[in-house]
Amino acid sequence: MSKSRWTKWLELARDTRASEIAEAAMVFPIFFMAFLAVFFFGYGFLIFGTLTSGTRAAAEAAVAPACTTCTATSTPAQNAQTAVYAALASAHLSKSALVPISKWTRPALCACGSATSSCAGTSKACDGTVSDICVQENVQLSYPSLGGMGTCGTSVSARYQVPFDLTIPCYPQPCNTLDLANMRIAGESAMRAETQ
Repeated sequence: MSKSRWTKWLELARDTRASEIAEAAMVFPIFFMAFLAVFFFGYGFLIFGTLTSGTRAAAEAAVAPACTTCTATSTPAQNAQTAVYAALASAHLSKSALVPISKWTRPALCACGSATSSCAGTSKACDGTVSDICVQENVQLSYPSLGGMGTCGTSVSARYQVPFDLTIPCYPQPCNTLDLANMRIAGESAMRAETQ
């Protein structure tokens, strides 16, 4: 009698009909997390590339004495904002996800004519005419004391809030650092002043 019980157990142990289901149940969550990681990384890279391209076009529009998309009454900051909005629209990204300047730290850039990068209290503030893009005009882009040419120009920077609210499970809880809604992607560009 005991021999037949052992043979039944051995037959069940050798049977592999349900092992595929168990293996799939273990592998599927890992595959799904990898797929999500690729998707979110790709979307973040799209935002970064668009924002960098937009701030580059914005810096160019802010320093140019004349541009085709600028109006006669708009300020360089408004021209820069128009360029960033156009870049975001071309990538189907919402301009409402741009983070207001009051919620992030602007780049500390020295006023034009500074000899060193320490600024000594002469750091330039953002142009106050737009609220979601920091346009700093007449700032020092390179310093003679550091081997540069002493170039002056305009810097444009912006931050974009990732529009997904997805918290990745982690330990110990609460784990707010892995929440995608806390991610802000930065885009910054500078352009030397033109004298046309």
